[in-house]
Amino acid sequence: MRKISVFIAMSLDGFIAKPNDDLSFLKLVERQGEDYGYAEFTENIDTIIIGRKTYDYVLKEVGPNHYDNGLRDVYVITRNARPSIGKTNFYSGDLGELVKKLKSQEGKNIYCDGGAEVINELLKLKLIDEFIISVVPVLLGDGVRLFKGPQNEQLIELVNTKTFESGLVQLRYQCKR
Repeated sequence: MRKISVFIAMSLDGFIAKPNDDLSFLKLVERQGEDYGYAEFTENIDTIIIGRKTYDYVLKEVGPNHYDNGLRDVYVITRNARPSIGKTNFYSGDLGELVKKLKSQEGKNIYCDGGAEVINELLKLKLIDEFIISVVPVLLGDGVRLFKGPQNEQLIELVNTKTFESGLVQLRYQCKR
């Protein structure tokens, strides 16, 4: 069965964005030729689930080819459905039903690229199988929290840790059922 993974960066105090969805703190750990395992991770996925605000931000900052490249099915979770663009689908239905359907299909793994609302809804439904969290060595003090309450208690198991010269620490957890 396919698994759904969250691959995300956050500050040491648990924020994935500064106020106003500002991701500039990620530049603190940018290093030439270092992708923190992202390319290897994406080799094993063929489907992306992403919130509309995160999708819009990436389109603006990185460009449309980051997601709309025809390589993967993309599901943008939105309150307002719109027509698909290539392999990008704008989905306004039940997130749990979508993920259960995708997990039951043949294919590679599924990547949840955020945002916090989508991740927290999937957590409530106990549909996340793995977290790969890169902790950036900065305290932001305010912004968008990765984990928002209330949540049900869930056991997770640390699979491995990696440290990098930039000070970034990457934690890989498997969710236990």
